[in-house]
Amino acid sequence: MKQQMSGAGAQTLTMREDALNLREAQLAAREKQIALQNLHFTAVMQHMPYGLSMYDGDMRLIICNAKYLEMYRLSPEVVKPGMSGEEIAAARITAGTSPKEEMPGDFIRDRSQMPVDQGLYVSDRELEDGRICSVVRQPIPGGGWISLHRDVTARRDIEKKIAFLAHNDALTGLANRVQLHEQIRTSVGKLRRQGDSVAVLCLDLDHFKNVNDTLGHPVGDALLQAVAERLRTCVRDTDMVARTGGDEFAIVQAGVDQIASTTSLAERLVAVISAPYDLGEHQVVIGTTVGIALAPDDGGDADTLLKNADLALYRAKSSGRGTFCYFAAEMDAKAQNRRLLELDLRKAVASGEFELFYQPIVNLQENRIGGFEALIRWNHPTRGRVAPDEFIPLAEETGLIMPIGEWVIRQACVEAKSWPGDLRVAVNISPVQFRNKSLAASVIAALAESGLSPRRLELEITEAVLLQNSEATLATLHQLRDIGVRISMDDFGTGYSSLSYLRSFPFDKIKIDQSFVQDLVKNPDSIAIIRAVTGLGTSFGMTTTAEGVETKLQLEQMRAEGCTEVQGYFYGRPTPAGEIDDVLAAFNRLMQAAA
Repeated sequence: MKQQMSGAGAQTLTMREDALNLREAQLAAREKQIALQNLHFTAVMQHMPYGLSMYDGDMRLIICNAKYLEMYRLSPEVVKPGMSGEEIAAARITAGTSPKEEMPGDFIRDRSQMPVDQGLYVSDRELEDGRICSVVRQPIPGGGWISLHRDVTARRDIEKKIAFLAHNDALTGLANRVQLHEQIRTSVGKLRRQGDSVAVLCLDLDHFKNVNDTLGHPVGDALLQAVAERLRTCVRDTDMVARTGGDEFAIVQAGVDQIASTTSLAERLVAVISAPYDLGEHQVVIGTTVGIALAPDDGGDADTLLKNADLALYRAKSSGRGTFCYFAAEMDAKAQNRRLLELDLRKAVASGEFELFYQPIVNLQENRIGGFEALIRWNHPTRGRVAPDEFIPLAEETGLIMPIGEWVIRQACVEAKSWPGDLRVAVNISPVQFRNKSLAASVIAALAESGLSPRRLELEITEAVLLQNSEATLATLHQLRDIGVRISMDDFGTGYSSLSYLRSFPFDKIKIDQSFVQDLVKNPDSIAIIRAVTGLGTSFGMTTTAEGVETKLQLEQMRAEGCTEVQGYFYGRPTPAGEIDDVLAAFNRLMQAAA
């Protein structure tokens, strides 16, 4: 029996030893797993693109990664686990990378006031060295927190440029149409309370086109910048000067208590603008003509005041230019002329007097023509060929843009169907057309009738469409994009552009306005703007097309800045549909010769 007990005890001992060995093996495996997890965690932490730091409840550093040390120019020999937050703050002050005007004690005060249940806390801080860092902090249960640090300086610079473009003219730095309208609305709103007057002055430069045609666009741009500076000297700090497009400017003179002050301003503008300009090797003499409308007598909103000031401007031009004129109710000469043009335009729609020309769009990455932009021309029976900038504004104002726009879409689809390969056709869509709920249906019908693949059609919209930001507009855009039609933002940067517009809809393409391309030599800031826009395009996965490329230098600069496509006279002027094959053949010969 003793032997049996001994055998049982031995068996028990063996089982215990086996259990102990199994436990040790499990612990060893667990330790190995933990070591591997720590290794993975360390690798992720050290190679992540953001700085990371972790503090315990006593505000002492637990760990930080190499990116954190690099961002704040801290040495791993100086910053070590266990250091207090105040010590690290002092080290950053020494390195010149602390937030502006922050003292070591501020670190303790700010973190001690952060509630544990607060959740994510995001703050952007400007550092002493000028950079901007965004910090996301997450409290840890039981005390302490973990932080992610990101250098957002470049992003903020881009946002500032875009924000500037949203309310300012890129060439002159003056207010643009958006800011002008806001200023008029604000001034008229105060007018109702204070009983003063508001003067809106519209200016047109006399003989500016001659300067552009004879001396070139760079000199013309320099002249516009010089005019802008002179305009600033003519007004008070409370007045606003805006560039409304081309060689057109506007001034809002608020708080007018006597018409004599507006008359004095108009006389000063005519005299100052007509003085000679020294533009490098050229001396230029131009003039200006001014039209004036006064609120409330001549209108109580921005559109009416600008329209009436414009009527006065054209009356002043008909009087010989270089003068000014106040709006008067009997000014109907221009309105009558526009009425005659409107009647001719209605006949043109019915008689089929329109024709489409096409300008090539060149894909720089593939060195080939990727498509053509459709551009409308009016073959007037007596006036000859009328450029679109002469009749499109009237068509938009009268609503005739609806039938004209539908014809353009149908005709472009029909003519593009005969093009070889996968060449696309781009069609401009007026903001007015988006008021028509049947726009999407018209596009779908044009594609069906022509047999053109939706992926070969691009619709170009201006930022004015998104300014409306209506649900109906976005719904139409999404409906068109869902069937395969590509959507492009045209004239980017000339009016209202901002990141919010790019975020509001997934555009396929951004078209950089030609004013930036033509301004490269005289204004280095243009290349920075182009670089910012191409960067945005890359970030959003959008094609970027530079318009107005006329020289080889401009082409190479656009290629260097990463533009996907270019369009302009360098590769071809707009041509009739019947010459598309010749354009393609000439381009292929050019590419073969270059190779």
